[in-house]
Amino acid sequence: MIPWLDGESPFPPLAKALRHPNGLLAAGGDLSPQRLLAAYRQGIFPWYSEGDPILWWSPDPRMVLFPEDIKVSRSLAKVLRNRDYEIRFDSAFDEVLAGCAAPRADQPGTWITPEMRAAYNRMHRLGYAHSAETWIEGRLAGGLYGVALGAVFFGESMFSRERDASKIALVALTRHLTAAGFRLIDCQMHTAHLASLGARAVPRRRFSQLLAELINYPHSPGPWTEAGHTNKPCRS
Repeated sequence: MIPWLDGESPFPPLAKALRHPNGLLAAGGDLSPQRLLAAYRQGIFPWYSEGDPILWWSPDPRMVLFPEDIKVSRSLAKVLRNRDYEIRFDSAFDEVLAGCAAPRADQPGTWITPEMRAAYNRMHRLGYAHSAETWIEGRLAGGLYGVALGAVFFGESMFSRERDASKIALVALTRHLTAAGFRLIDCQMHTAHLASLGARAVPRRRFSQLLAELINYPHSPGPWTEAGHTNKPCRS
């Protein structure tokens, strides 16, 4: 059994999370900025389907990406060099949410419910949630979003409308985070796609140690106003 959160009741200790399903910790509560910030600071995130109660998770192991470990394959390096694209941050946050929530061939539905979308838009207006975006020929081709706290970026979801667009955004994000002093990207759960880009699984205990070290680094919430990067390869 997992506890039901009411009002301002605190999250249970991470050690109470279930093994099956991996990491399920609690249910209920709300998606207020206060609740979400408290969750992220403890290594907890919401994930549930429309019509279900809010479910809170802290899986073991935890998938993480150290920005300096990003893997750029030869094919992706070629794309980064030769394709016309523009990187923007926070210029179309809700459109990125919509892209992440759109139906996918390998998924019957989406966990980015209207309630979740509204919650992260509130977090964006408060300066905690951010998007990294790949624009091609003036259109949003792909991107990702997440929450920035301390020296940690908590990745939530990514999408592509054109080949490699989300990978381009992730590479740009790692460069942006490194320049800004961030030390860790939380990827939550293992996927082969993230592993191919340099993410790795660490025990939840190790993740909690990293979080304790990095979550209180000085960080001022606010929009990421950096113009980004425009790649205009030379034509022969």
